[in-house]
Amino acid sequence: MTIVALLILLLIAGLCGLIGQAIAGFSRGGFLVSIAIGFIGAMIGAWLASSLGWPEVLPLRIGGQSFPVIWAIVGSALFVAIIGLFSRHTI
Repeated sequence: MTIVALLILLLIAGLCGLIGQAIAGFSRGGFLVSIAIGFIGAMIGAWLASSLGWPEVLPLRIGGQSFPVIWAIVGSALFVAIIGLFSRHTI
């Protein structure tokens, strides 16, 4: 994988993380956190889809790697919602 492909993959993961945070309505940190959430969401979403037998929707091939965009967004939203349940502070 080239540096350019890695940077594009990080950008797409960050965007998926941002969208997942927007759907869940909870945001922590900046773009680096969104990148991590995007990758974790991709793992959660891909695992969930394969467990339920659902097809991979809108996969992007970047540098020989497949990145499941839709499942990354779904997984990110689920992950952020769970984080939000445990870390909400009332004032």
